[in-house]
Amino acid sequence: MNIRHLAEADYDRVISVIDEWWGGRMMSDMLQRLFFIHFQETSFVIEEKHKIIGFLVGFPSQTDPNIGYIHFVGIHPKARKEGHARILYEAFFEKIKELGCDNVLCVTSPVNKGSIAFHKRMGFTIKPGTKVVNGISIYENYDGPGKDRIIFTKSLDEKRT
Repeated sequence: MNIRHLAEADYDRVISVIDEWWGGRMMSDMLQRLFFIHFQETSFVIEEKHKIIGFLVGFPSQTDPNIGYIHFVGIHPKARKEGHARILYEAFFEKIKELGCDNVLCVTSPVNKGSIAFHKRMGFTIKPGTKVVNGISIYENYDGPGKDRIIFTKSLDEKRT
């Protein structure tokens, strides 16, 4: 297994499998090439035998220098539950702390139960949203009409974790 920074050359490899990795959900529109060009130092790839099995796209907030934001994470379906996502998150946490961030935010869809469970296991908490659905606080229409989202936050400040 090899973990390295994301590169522009990874774009075509990732975008060709992303919708398949999400079980046919159309996700490719959320991951433009610009992320592979402009956020390489805070984004990571895991490879096995020269094949990408996971990636994380993240960056520091331009608005709040204390916040690192994880925009997109993907793990090949056959490689899930093997700790790859945790490795990617920990690499991001380490890098973003070097840049002075002490909090991390990320967003997921309420239908993504696996993502919700993973973030809770990683120590993220759910930010209070605009309504509660099935016991989970969500932001209604966060990404546009009908696109509700859950916002997670995690402190990287060792005194608060």
